[in-house]
Amino acid sequence: MSDEAFDVVIAGAGMAGATLALALAKAGLKAAVADAQALETQLAPTFDGRASAIAYANFRQFRALGLGPALEPVAQPIRAIQVTDAAAPGAARRPSLPAFVAFDSADIADRSEGEPLGWMIENRQIRAALNSALAEAGVVPVAPVQVTGVDTEPGRAVMRLADGRSLTAPLVVGAEGRASAVREAAGIRTFGWRYPQHGVVATVQLERPHDGVAHQLFMGGSGLAILPLTDDRASLVWAEPPAAAAALVKGSAEAFEAHLARRFGSFLGTPRLVGPRFVYPLSFMLAETLVAPRVALVGDAGHGIHPVAGQGLNLGLKDVAALVDVLVDAHSLGEDIGSAVVLERYARWRRFDIAAVAAASDAFTRFFAMSGPATRAVRAAGFALMNRAPPLRRIAMLAAGADLGELPRLLKGEVPA
Repeated sequence: MSDEAFDVVIAGAGMAGATLALALAKAGLKAAVADAQALETQLAPTFDGRASAIAYANFRQFRALGLGPALEPVAQPIRAIQVTDAAAPGAARRPSLPAFVAFDSADIADRSEGEPLGWMIENRQIRAALNSALAEAGVVPVAPVQVTGVDTEPGRAVMRLADGRSLTAPLVVGAEGRASAVREAAGIRTFGWRYPQHGVVATVQLERPHDGVAHQLFMGGSGLAILPLTDDRASLVWAEPPAAAAALVKGSAEAFEAHLARRFGSFLGTPRLVGPRFVYPLSFMLAETLVAPRVALVGDAGHGIHPVAGQGLNLGLKDVAALVDVLVDAHSLGEDIGSAVVLERYARWRRFDIAAVAAASDAFTRFFAMSGPATRAVRAAGFALMNRAPPLRRIAMLAAGADLGELPRLLKGEVPA
């Protein structure tokens, strides 16, 4: 393989890296991808219990890449989002409550072509669909193997692997997450911080239909997202201080369900835990740049944000769509796709969106972590303003749907060629 010529080599066969490899293959570029984990390991329910909210424009990208038939049966449409700043999510039944705001997909149907606000899909289902599509496209990931370094020289880059092999191409892409070896080898610095919370992730069976409504509940120092899944299940993302999060994971299922029922209120009935519980530290990280000589970053290799708004994977998928657009156009013009001038087009396209979403998610997280009557009054006033200003809600929904600004062709449902 070290003697085989590729157009792009990718470190990381997770959801962003695999989507990039598939998109490049569909566009006629030859891609190789390596991952530290065996791909079949990543499909186990015990590997990753998370589910992702895929923005409707990013789901167009999946459809354009041929993933629709595999993902649509396991994807739950998000028809509405209800955000509450209160002690319990029962505010969902009291729209007049000041500290409550609702977003409905019908309000942007003219722009979204009737799509829901997004689709909830379990991560292992996305990985399974991508793995099958990569095999059909003739892209065989090199895994499990560690990336040990990247060497650049005029006209090419070489990604070195721990087993002695190497992958060579004009461009290396780091898509292997926050601890990116490619980013480190390229000398790209990062900045960030840890939040005083850990995220507990679990799946529950609901007693009553969720009707495709996602709930985000803020409780002053903690937060609970109740995200609809197929078959009237819900994915929970429960942010608590580290000690409380550890107790939620280590305690009995009965204790977890009892505590959760107190947080839920009664509007969805009694939740029943299904499957394992997971806990993840929550942090913020941004790379100072997305590009270096013959290197580009996508997804969590370039940015990691709080899951409060469900935009982490969506940012990565937008990176993928923009990079594919830039590379395909450059290749068609006979340009060196790893050159600084080509990579700067990608960095310039993504710079503002990443900064804006990252800053908004951090401000949102910090603001809703505050407690006290004055802070709650300010939040209630903001919610009341949002409720009375349909244009503001519309902008927020379009942004969450990855449908603002100049869209790459994949986000329009088109494969670049």
